[in-house]
Amino acid sequence: MSEVRKELKVSAIENGTVIDHIPANVVFQVMKILKLDEIDRPVLVGTNLGSKKFGKKGIIKVNNKFFESEEINKIALIAPKATLIVIKDFEVVYKKQVELPKSIKHFVKCVNPNCITNYENIDTKFEVHFTDENEVKLHCRYCEKFTAQGNMTFI
Repeated sequence: MSEVRKELKVSAIENGTVIDHIPANVVFQVMKILKLDEIDRPVLVGTNLGSKKFGKKGIIKVNNKFFESEEINKIALIAPKATLIVIKDFEVVYKKQVELPKSIKHFVKCVNPNCITNYENIDTKFEVHFTDENEVKLHCRYCEKFTAQGNMTFI
């Protein structure tokens, strides 16, 4: 009688970053906002993976890529419970849950078509807030409109 294999083994990365604990329904959105579909290095994507903490989760492994703070802020807006794991020489050197900043600038479009940022060459500026359901929402500093997490458009 053969033993049933219960997990999939994926090769370790020598240097790079792992984004773990991404909600399964936003894995490809994270890929898109980080432009990981445009890079020329190996990227491993897993979605709908079992997780004791989250039920279903996604994971992205990127060889030889270390994310800048603006990229990490983008991840936090879409997947506020995601974990970043930095790998160097096959060893974990840094592991931390992403943190939402108090404010963000210039990478999300204001949902209000009449906002000055949508017709003048002005960077967007938002304060980060939460709804009663603990969803992220952005408050535009120019027009005062709120942009819900599901309506965010990344510039």
